[in-house]
Amino acid sequence: MALTMLDPITALIIVGLQSGLVGSTFIHPIDDIVTRACGLITAFRRHGLPIVLVNVDGVAPGRTERSRHAGQLPDGWTDLLPELGRQPGDIVVTKRTWGAFASTDLENQLRSRGVTQVVIAGVATGTGVESTARQAYEAGFNVTLAVDAMTDARPNAHDYSIVNVFPRLGETGSTQAIIDLLERTNTHELA
Repeated sequence: MALTMLDPITALIIVGLQSGLVGSTFIHPIDDIVTRACGLITAFRRHGLPIVLVNVDGVAPGRTERSRHAGQLPDGWTDLLPELGRQPGDIVVTKRTWGAFASTDLENQLRSRGVTQVVIAGVATGTGVESTARQAYEAGFNVTLAVDAMTDARPNAHDYSIVNVFPRLGETGSTQAIIDLLERTNTHELA
């Protein structure tokens, strides 16, 4: 679905842009993803809209067929990238599941601020981003996905999410298209 509108109180959710993940091999250069995410952050800040920064620290319990990281993560692994320019008013969420809603109070924090829509970007497209988008959609938020501000280590997962899943959850568009729409909407611009 093409971009049509942003609600008056739309939050930006940036998933997984943290020290421990940026050294991974991704299909799109992580520097480009960080640059685009920072562009979104700047635009949302200019309009006084909520910023959510999500890091991951561990995994949900339960058996899987694939081995998962076990044990202590290295120091600094969960540190959000300094380029994101974390501010005191940002919502910071540490997740231990794929999505940012399931094991956190993110939904309550957004609702308490009157948020009705979310724009999502980050890593990894087919896990953290997609799961967060699914959970946001299931919680009743309007969802927009910045498809050029996300990447994955798995090309098939990235492409499948963008082509088959995201259009069913909400609207998709480029970072610039979202920023342009935000500028035209002129929501909550600070005086």
